[in-house]
Amino acid sequence: MTQNNRIESLVMLRLSLILHLFIGSTLAGSAVIAALLIGQDTLRPILIAAALGFIAAFPVSYIVARKLYELR
Repeated sequence: MTQNNRIESLVMLRLSLILHLFIGSTLAGSAVIAALLIGQDTLRPILIAAALGFIAAFPVSYIVARKLYELR
């Protein structure tokens, strides 16, 4: 791996993690609202919905970061 590739991958990782802060909270919040709307109002379904939203945000963040990085 060349020095340029290492720098690019570090920039992509950093951008992905920053985007994950926003995308993760958005998806987790949306999943919690969806769980509440279908009547799941106990702790366990709410935590599961939040965790699923948080985990689902990792690939989404990476894809968004890659698309943003390609624009430069």
